[in-house]
Amino acid sequence: MKITTSFLAGLLLVGSVVASSTALSADGILLKEEMPGGYCHLKFPAIREDTLDSDHPILQNPSSGDIMDYYGPCDHDPLGKDEIQSQKLQAVRQRSRPG
Repeated sequence: MKITTSFLAGLLLVGSVVASSTALSADGILLKEEMPGGYCHLKFPAIREDTLDSDHPILQNPSSGDIMDYYGPCDHDPLGKDEIQSQKLQAVRQRSRPG
């Protein structure tokens, strides 16, 4: 009986950890460190380049390795207008680089 209770308690713990990590990454943010003054350090996947000009941009899969490192206000949206514009400019710069 004690083994069954311990097993169920462990299963419940693992389930709650998985559910909380899924909830944290629902908006695409992989890391959010709050700093004094209302600023944050955020890490999130870059927007897929083929969706930058669409009405519904999509973040890349985090396993692609193309991760954005952002320092600024904590209410930053990884799919917001500012981020889309920034990543469009970055894509233009990369295409115009020789080599």
